[in-house]
Amino acid sequence: MTITSQHNAKLKEIRKLSQRRRSRDRAARFVAEGEDLLAAADAAGWEPVERYCAAGTGLPGVEVEPELLASASGLGSGTRALAIYEERWAAAPVGPLCVYLHGVGDPGNVGAVLRSAQAFGASSVALGPGTADPFGPKAVRASMGAVFAVPLARADSVAALPGTTVALAAGRGRPLMEVSRSDRAQRGQEVTLLIGSEREGLPEEAIAAADQVAHIAIETESLNAAMAATIALYEITRMAPA
Repeated sequence: MTITSQHNAKLKEIRKLSQRRRSRDRAARFVAEGEDLLAAADAAGWEPVERYCAAGTGLPGVEVEPELLASASGLGSGTRALAIYEERWAAAPVGPLCVYLHGVGDPGNVGAVLRSAQAFGASSVALGPGTADPFGPKAVRASMGAVFAVPLARADSVAALPGTTVALAAGRGRPLMEVSRSDRAQRGQEVTLLIGSEREGLPEEAIAAADQVAHIAIETESLNAAMAATIALYEITRMAPA
């Protein structure tokens, strides 16, 4: 059966999820759009609540008239497939390599950090206060499927993070490249990188609570949060204990 009415209840749910701005509860649903994202979800073992496809494409899922699917999606024209999933949250962030985001308000940056976290083998990403919804449409798209592969957890304080905590703060502490292998060996060779907001960076209380304070040696004052996280992940994995 093909959905042919714009008033269909399932299309209304898609529209609502395609416009969501933040997660409201632990049982919330989110939408992923595009064949690549759905393939990433399948590869990671995520079962959709419902899968939809444009009629006539031969893709799996409930068929929807193409113009109706396009109007309900956040991507607009050209959408061939999308699916709805239940959010997944880990009970706590875990090591050996964790990334903690505090006040990173741009969902595109959050998604990009997830993508880098997957690329460098991070064990989890912890979401602190003021951080954008990782299951929002923009973050999901920017993650390029990493949202399905990297465990996500909430963390209200630095004390809840695993291993040696390294706060990135522009121009403070040691250059990150100088953080030694012996530093990584503390507390079971686990480490958590702390990344702050795009404008203000980490709050002073988070920096004070961290085991280490480090900066990325650059010529300018600061970096985009996602770029800083990517460089930091490269440095920290390059220096990982043998």
